[in-house]
Amino acid sequence: MRVGRVRVRATMRRRWRALRMMARPILQCSVAGALAWLVATEVFGHSRPFFAPMAVVICIGVGFGQQRLRRVVELVVGVSVGIGVGDLLILQIGGGWWQLALVLGLAMTISVLLGGGTLVTLQAGTSAILVATLLPPGGTAGLDRMVDALIGGLLGIVAIAVLPGHPHEVLDRRVRDLLGELAAALTAAADAITERDREIAVRALRRARTQHAGDDYRAALRDAKEIVAISPLHRRQRHRVARYARATEPVDLALRNSRVLLRRTRSALTDDEPFPPVLPAALRKLAEAATMFAGVLAESGDPAEVREAIRVAARTVDAHELEHAGFSAQVVTAQLRSVAVDLLQATGLDHEKARGVLPSMDDRR
Repeated sequence: MRVGRVRVRATMRRRWRALRMMARPILQCSVAGALAWLVATEVFGHSRPFFAPMAVVICIGVGFGQQRLRRVVELVVGVSVGIGVGDLLILQIGGGWWQLALVLGLAMTISVLLGGGTLVTLQAGTSAILVATLLPPGGTAGLDRMVDALIGGLLGIVAIAVLPGHPHEVLDRRVRDLLGELAAALTAAADAITERDREIAVRALRRARTQHAGDDYRAALRDAKEIVAISPLHRRQRHRVARYARATEPVDLALRNSRVLLRRTRSALTDDEPFPPVLPAALRKLAEAATMFAGVLAESGDPAEVREAIRVAARTVDAHELEHAGFSAQVVTAQLRSVAVDLLQATGLDHEKARGVLPSMDDRR
């Protein structure tokens, strides 16, 4: 019973966190959906404008990082293609099961040939179904649906601009997750070397290959860019979002290099190669620097302390320490320095300046 209660509480905590994450888009959808219905009914006189609030939900979405301006265009195009094709064909050939199949297939085919994406194709298909089953051909209902889609899409964008939330908060969480994965990989390599346990490196490598922190971070960054572009309330955040954007590629390279580092750690332990005794300490110091950098990004702090921490981690291992190390162990050290350069570039340095920060392998001053 006690275990069951613990699981229930853990589940409820996860669901509550998920609700907190989704509170803003839910509020946006609710407010903008109701306004879209009012505008379509009271201003344009549409009797049942279900497409208006539907377009709001599609525009805002229930996640982050969606290209909403493009989605509005795709929504209207998809509706137009579906209704146009369906209206013309049903008017000529009548309704029925085979007419529905023909109209649906043709509308989706045309949307693909026009270069439409998934949203355009799906909207063309659903709109064609509406014409073939519910809307009278030749009437104004098809045009009304297109107007409803445009109303909902535009009000969705207005809701994002007026009720934008705080884009940097999501970015802060995502970058901490992303750099946390990097720190976890480096720490796991250090643990594997210290304990001479190949399986630690194997598990860490498996985890690194299956994590989606990078995708989540890029999605949050796209979302933040859109918000600061269309919301006057967050124009001042543009420089902060730009700093996150500049760090994206170097951090991604650091993650890739950490996976190479884990693979070579696994190989060295498989072959029972000797490692420099100071290498685990260097890896842990670099992991601490990665975590520190996440805080600097989130708080718009000075990266000087992070750069010094990276330099200290890199100088821990020198050429003398590598004299009796195996080939894979030497590669691990080289990858440590590669990760260090990537992180220095993420702090704002170019490649040459980042390399210049690191001491040479013969310098341990």
